[in-house]
Amino acid sequence: MSPLAEIVTCAALGVASGTLAGFLGMGGGSILPPLLGLTLGVNQHLAQGISLAALLPPVGLPAVLAYRRNGTRIDVRLVGLLIFGFLGGVTGGAWIAHRVPARELRWVFATFLLVTAVRSLLPGPAPSVASSHDEIDRRPALPIGLVAGALSGLLGVGGAIVALPLLRRFAKLGRLEAQATTLALMLPPIGLPAVLVYASEQGGLPWPLLAAVALGFAAGSGMGARFAGRVSALAASRAYGVLLLAVAAVLLFA
Repeated sequence: MSPLAEIVTCAALGVASGTLAGFLGMGGGSILPPLLGLTLGVNQHLAQGISLAALLPPVGLPAVLAYRRNGTRIDVRLVGLLIFGFLGGVTGGAWIAHRVPARELRWVFATFLLVTAVRSLLPGPAPSVASSHDEIDRRPALPIGLVAGALSGLLGVGGAIVALPLLRRFAKLGRLEAQATTLALMLPPIGLPAVLVYASEQGGLPWPLLAAVALGFAAGSGMGARFAGRVSALAASRAYGVLLLAVAAVLLFA
């Protein structure tokens, strides 16, 4: 593949993953590493490093602004606590990732996708949700951020895929509130410590490709957020689960 074709491909993958992230509040980072590996032929470590680095700019800002225009509440203090916890886990996760061989790491990633897919296809009981006038429970924010950060560093995902269901279950956020909160979590460059580990271990990262992914992601996130409230939570969750099953199958058998 020529350098120009690689840049165009990365931009298209960025648009696809950004649209998914804006629509569901998660998912962009979960499909980026496998798609980058399959289309560009890079190893799992490099694909995860590219994914994390592409999410360093505030690429989810168009989606966050769209949620706010629609009246979705975003609690700044909750986001701040999530960020603090995230930073506590992300570096360790990235360090562990590079102690795992690329082939085994790919299997770990595929298993993670399968577990997430099953959870999406077979949702449990709906969590109790506070109304827009109720006080948000911020007590679980630090451990949620820590877990999200550790898995983000380990698997090269954005962290929203982990934080969103935990926020719904334990912080009692509604679906759109949780989606907007996880997107807001990723606005600061909180993945930078992990990116530095990946760049050091991989001898650098392909910055032109990263820029293409980031620009595509920013464009797609705004588009996806415009349709976030037009599909039921159950339908969105099941569609996402089917997508993850397909990606996991390709990772395991390709």
